[in-house]
Amino acid sequence: DGYRNTNQVSDDYRYQDGSYDTPNDGYYRGGDEPAQDEDAQSDVTEGHDEDDEVYEGEYQGIPHPDDIKEKQKKRAPAMDDEYRDRADLMAERMEDEEQLAHQYENIIEECGHGRFQWTLFFVLGLALMADGVEVFVVGFVLPSAEKDMCLSSSNKGMLGLIVYLGMMVGAVLLGGLADKLGRKQCLIISLAINAAFAFLSSFVQGYGFFLFCRLISGLGIGGTLPIVFAYFSEFLSREKRGEHLSWLCMFWMIGGIYASAMAWSIIPHYGWGFSMGTKYHFHSWRVFVLVCALPCIASLVALKFMPESPRFLLEIGKHDEAWMILKQVHDTNMRAKGEPERVFTVSYIKTPKQVDEFIEIQSSTGTWYQRWLVRITTTLKQVWDNVLYCLTAQYRMNTLMLAVVWFTMALSYYGLIVWFPDMIRYFQDEAYESRVKIFDEEEVSHFTFNFTLENQIHRNGEYRNDKFIGMKFKEVRFEDSLFEDCYFEDVRSSETFFENCTIISTVFYNTDLYEHKFINCRLINSTFMKEKEGCHIDFEEDNDFLIYLVSFLGSLSVLPGNIISALLMDKIGRIKMIGGSMLISAVCCFFLFFGNSESAMIGWQCLFCGASIAAWNALDVITVELYPTDKRATAFGILNGLCKFGAILGNSIFSSFVGITKVVPILLASSALVGGGLLALRLPETREQVLM
Repeated sequence: DGYRNTNQVSDDYRYQDGSYDTPNDGYYRGGDEPAQDEDAQSDVTEGHDEDDEVYEGEYQGIPHPDDIKEKQKKRAPAMDDEYRDRADLMAERMEDEEQLAHQYENIIEECGHGRFQWTLFFVLGLALMADGVEVFVVGFVLPSAEKDMCLSSSNKGMLGLIVYLGMMVGAVLLGGLADKLGRKQCLIISLAINAAFAFLSSFVQGYGFFLFCRLISGLGIGGTLPIVFAYFSEFLSREKRGEHLSWLCMFWMIGGIYASAMAWSIIPHYGWGFSMGTKYHFHSWRVFVLVCALPCIASLVALKFMPESPRFLLEIGKHDEAWMILKQVHDTNMRAKGEPERVFTVSYIKTPKQVDEFIEIQSSTGTWYQRWLVRITTTLKQVWDNVLYCLTAQYRMNTLMLAVVWFTMALSYYGLIVWFPDMIRYFQDEAYESRVKIFDEEEVSHFTFNFTLENQIHRNGEYRNDKFIGMKFKEVRFEDSLFEDCYFEDVRSSETFFENCTIISTVFYNTDLYEHKFINCRLINSTFMKEKEGCHIDFEEDNDFLIYLVSFLGSLSVLPGNIISALLMDKIGRIKMIGGSMLISAVCCFFLFFGNSESAMIGWQCLFCGASIAAWNALDVITVELYPTDKRATAFGILNGLCKFGAILGNSIFSSFVGITKVVPILLASSALVGGGLLALRLPETREQVLM
């Protein structure tokens, strides 16, 4: 009775009546020994558990049958996965993701909303603030940069659009990488690129290199918007998500206010720069570019102390890392609430089945750059697959409708915020031209001009033996006039031209009166000596304080809309917020027909910006909620890239009608807003759903 039955190993061994019946094959089987009596058996097995008994075949290296069956069971799923169809694996993964979504929602609710989320809120807010600053930087430095770098009209237009081009590429590329490499890692890369090239752009002197730096800087900051919203949303519960993502949008407004205030306080101060010889000039507008990189640098440093998104880690199968971060969130919030004794009760979190296969070349099969090339191409292929996934049947309609809404919103909004300052400047120019002074047939001789001439037209005048020394011409035209035996020294000019003039025996020394400023003129025995090199900035004249004020008020005007949208986002829903805001903004556009003065345009701009901000906030929220975790940043990046394309078109189209007509920009903006707002009402409401 004390012997273990071993008939499950081999039919050759049979236990019968206390002895083994062995086959007659000439081998010793141990069956000839007499059976032990009952007392001996009990002595051997006393205190011995049957489960702990050593299987006798183990001494001969024969595996236990139970072990064989267990290994077969473990090997079976792996073998099944190898031969199963990919569609079946994806279906299983989708089922896992659905279970994870509901479990993760419960975990975030257990972690609570507290100190951790608010800390992350301010860190990511600085990154969003950097995005807002980037949009305004070029517009503020353009009046100074065009003088400092001698920019033509076409170059000015390119400088204004290059940032949006970089942001468009960056949104798609870095947003896609964030779904493969991680939210935190890609956000650090994005901010580092922006900070490095924004810093570099403040020192470069050539237009081409400055353009390149702003392009790469825009590429870097373009990735922040899709990553920031995807990152922050994955730490928020369903009931907090809409409200707190809307609060986060306020940092974009703060970025606009910061840029306007810094431009107003720094750029007009010529003494804040320095020069090194005659070739290198670091004017105050470059100091402004440097200061505008500070929010990006601050966010980059603070982000080092924040964890990766646990939702992303679970998506790629890193269960233990995700669990530790969630426990950190829970403990941080509980300590802040005065409940440090509360225990994180989650022990296991569902992780989706991993389908992707990453190709790795070992050192023996290739050089280091070949391995990196394979890694990069594999990652980019995965990003491209994600882009295509957003257009599959499951998401196609939502993606297309969101694309139209994002595009129409960007076309009208970015077009108008460029059109408003241009219209204000146009009204200023009209008022300036109305005050022009006209001098006909004046005769001046043996006189020294050492003061500024501004906004004047001189016709049929005669100037003999006159000296123009250490003076400035601004918006001055000489038409059909005669200059004889005159002397020009250290003269600076802006928008000054000589038309159909006769210039005899006249010397130009150290002036910026270049050849193109003499139109159809006759130059007889005249000499140009030591012309001024480069372009020169007159900070008192070239910088329009009103433009800074307009941008400042436009950014500040969205504060009421931000507050209202944050408080009502979870009450009335995302769809009604988008549709209502866009339709109200369209109505505001029609009132622009009555904007015939600077003050009226400023007022309508503030009203339009305040009404449209709610649509922007709701668009950010619904875009985050409509897509699963492994596609969220990619989809947001695609739509935000399309938004920047709309901004480029809006800037180009609207600015071309300044001074020609107001009808086309107003009708285009309002019709785009109406169409986008009505289409938005057909989108699915996401207020009650968990993050997939």
